[in-house]
Amino acid sequence: MDYRKVAEEIYDKVGKKENLVSAAHCATRLRLVIGDNEKCDSKAVEEIEGVKGVFFASGQLQIILGTGTVNKVYDEFLQVSGLSAATKAEVKQAAAAQQNIFKRAIKTLGDIFVPIIPAIVASGFLMGIMEALNFMVNNGFLSIDTSGSIFVFANLFSNVAYTFLPILIAYSAAKAFGGNPYLGAVIGMLMIHPNLQNAWTVATEGVQVRQSVWFGLYEIDLIGYQGHVIPVIIAVWVMCFIEKRLHKVVPEMFDLFVTPLVSVFVTGYLTYSIIGPVFVVIENSIIDGIQWLIALPLGIGSFIMGAFYAPTVVAGIHHMYTIIDVGQLAKYGVTYWLPLASAANLAQGAATLAVALKTKNKKTKSMALPSAFSAFMGITEPAIFGVNMRYFKPFICGCIGGACGALFASITQLGASGTGVTGLFGVLLCLSMPVQYILMMVISVGVAFVLTWMFGYKDEEPQAKKEPEQKETAVAAETAEAVSESAETVIYAPVQGNVIPRESIPDETFASGVLGDGVGIEPETGEVVAPYDGEISSVTDTCHAVGITGPGAMELLIHVGVDTVKMNGDGFKLLVAEGEKVKKGQKLIEFDIEKIKAAGFSTTVAVLLTNSDEYQKCEVVKTGAVKQMERVIAVEA
Repeated sequence: MDYRKVAEEIYDKVGKKENLVSAAHCATRLRLVIGDNEKCDSKAVEEIEGVKGVFFASGQLQIILGTGTVNKVYDEFLQVSGLSAATKAEVKQAAAAQQNIFKRAIKTLGDIFVPIIPAIVASGFLMGIMEALNFMVNNGFLSIDTSGSIFVFANLFSNVAYTFLPILIAYSAAKAFGGNPYLGAVIGMLMIHPNLQNAWTVATEGVQVRQSVWFGLYEIDLIGYQGHVIPVIIAVWVMCFIEKRLHKVVPEMFDLFVTPLVSVFVTGYLTYSIIGPVFVVIENSIIDGIQWLIALPLGIGSFIMGAFYAPTVVAGIHHMYTIIDVGQLAKYGVTYWLPLASAANLAQGAATLAVALKTKNKKTKSMALPSAFSAFMGITEPAIFGVNMRYFKPFICGCIGGACGALFASITQLGASGTGVTGLFGVLLCLSMPVQYILMMVISVGVAFVLTWMFGYKDEEPQAKKEPEQKETAVAAETAEAVSESAETVIYAPVQGNVIPRESIPDETFASGVLGDGVGIEPETGEVVAPYDGEISSVTDTCHAVGITGPGAMELLIHVGVDTVKMNGDGFKLLVAEGEKVKKGQKLIEFDIEKIKAAGFSTTVAVLLTNSDEYQKCEVVKTGAVKQMERVIAVEA
């Protein structure tokens, strides 16, 4: 590959220097911040030799080149463009500055809610289970001791995340806004202080206590903010604004106690007297408006929302729906929004499955089949971006299927006891109405599958190859033959943990297979070792990934965690250098599992054979629990 030529073509297609803001790269992607998306021909970039995929994310144009290649192209790109090397943090800041205020707000909501989703999911699942058990006990379908410690404790545990949700949101919001997360947590605690009347009791008891504020100018209701989201986020934003300004003006010797005291007190008073009352009204209006829409006669509103849910995933604004889910849970006890999202996700998976079963193209089938199952589990990005949007008609068929499923969910008033999980496992949040949920799944999947099978996909007619292409193919085949090994080559587990299928890796690029086939490993120990004798072909300056070439010209990427590039090396120690020869079992990276989790990122280690399409076989031979240096993947040329 001519790396200079690749860099020049990318430079030309993205709009040249006048349209470039900054450039950086990670283990697999060239990350560009551009001034005007309209001046960038992303389709043409995707056709450039060596480019495996192109997409916009987080305000960046991300060009997937693969491990090893990206380093070389990046070096050439800097020379061609005249840009200076930028850090990941600088690119992230530049990308954020390029986004409009709406996109920045959506991204911030994602930064706040994504880290706390596991806590919400755990409580939601347990609430659904307890609700189903109570229903069966009360109606005589089940006889269990409800006074036993397990049942009593489970009831206590089931709603704990929702009871103290303002604290979780406040802590996470303070991190997102660049403030002290512990001061953020204090603001969350202020909003559910036990001396305030519990919000859950107002409906039955009425307002018990009022308080005059601003020197008797007016009175407010002293009610807690259990179940509220928007007032908490706004209050923490105000606190972070005050805190950061005080850090700049308060002398260092007084900063430790003056800044926290003033930040919390001023924010607390503003929250009780202005922010809370105003934004509770705004939030309730939003929730009521959404509920009015999805409760329109004959399910018309839900039909529309079910159709447009997948396009909002494409636009990257679906994280804002957590506010709707949490708000509905607080107001109605269930969320009617989650079943709509589930219908849309299942339908996109069904459309992808139809493509997988109908196509005779092995490459399309190998990508579509695992992507479909991933969508059925609630992770739709591989299906949407890797298959449905690529052929477009399956995407439209999926939207129609989602609309039909959402229509049924609305008519039957299907509600979920929690949020965070859609797809097949979403039924665990709807255990009080399991039949309705199953029927919703059947409708969504059935409509999307049938439409895609009948109208949504057709294999392209094979085109006759030109003579030069035939020669290139013959040369490539001869080259592959020359470097192949007659015997099977083994890739050993570089980390100890639990092996999961590639399509289950919580990152659309890895899961879709665009960077090659392989597995994910959920690590038990923070240590990566060489899976075979080879040479380190690439390393990242953030120390979270390495590329290693080995027997039979295998090119393996070992990427620790998902989006851990954002940690800027914190918690990682790289023990090898590019070009270094390594032995099987030699330690390559040390990483702190708890630090990755605390930062809100998945710890899953992606182990991907980036040139897997050059081999006849790349077979996973071990799943589940695996020890370090145990056989995981068998490769045959």
